[in-house]
Amino acid sequence: MTEAIEIKEGELVLARHIPATAAWKDGLNFFSNDNDFIQVGIWGYGAGKELKAHIHNEVKREVLWTQEVLFVRQGKIRANIFDTQEKKVAELEVNTGDVIILLRGGHGYDILEEGTQVLEIKNGPYVGPDRDRRRL
Repeated sequence: MTEAIEIKEGELVLARHIPATAAWKDGLNFFSNDNDFIQVGIWGYGAGKELKAHIHNEVKREVLWTQEVLFVRQGKIRANIFDTQEKKVAELEVNTGDVIILLRGGHGYDILEEGTQVLEIKNGPYVGPDRDRRRL
C-alpha cells in the first residue's frame, strides 16, 4: 500500500500527499504531527461502531502559519510546491480521493480535468488576503 509522500526543504515538511490508497483505510489514521497547526485524520468504521461524544476544551493556541488541506472529491489537479525561498521544488498529481496537506512554503494549482471539485480546509481566523498571503 502506498503511504504518505512528504515534500521537504531540509527537515522542514512543506507538503504531504496522501494518495487515496493510503488515506481511506479502516480505523483511525492521522497524517499530521502534534505540532502542525492543522490536524488531519481520516477514520473509517463499520456500522455499529460508537464514537463517544465529547467536547473540546478552550485552549489558547498561537498560530504562526496558515496551513491547508485539500481533498479532491472529483477530478485531478497538479499541485505546484514551492520552498520557503519561493523556488518550485515539486509537482504533485492529486487525483480523486487523494488528500494533500500544505504546511509551509508556497503552492499553486493547475486543474487537469473538467468538473474537478476540491474541498479546501485551512486554519483560521482568516485575516484577509493582504495579511494572510502574498503572490509568488
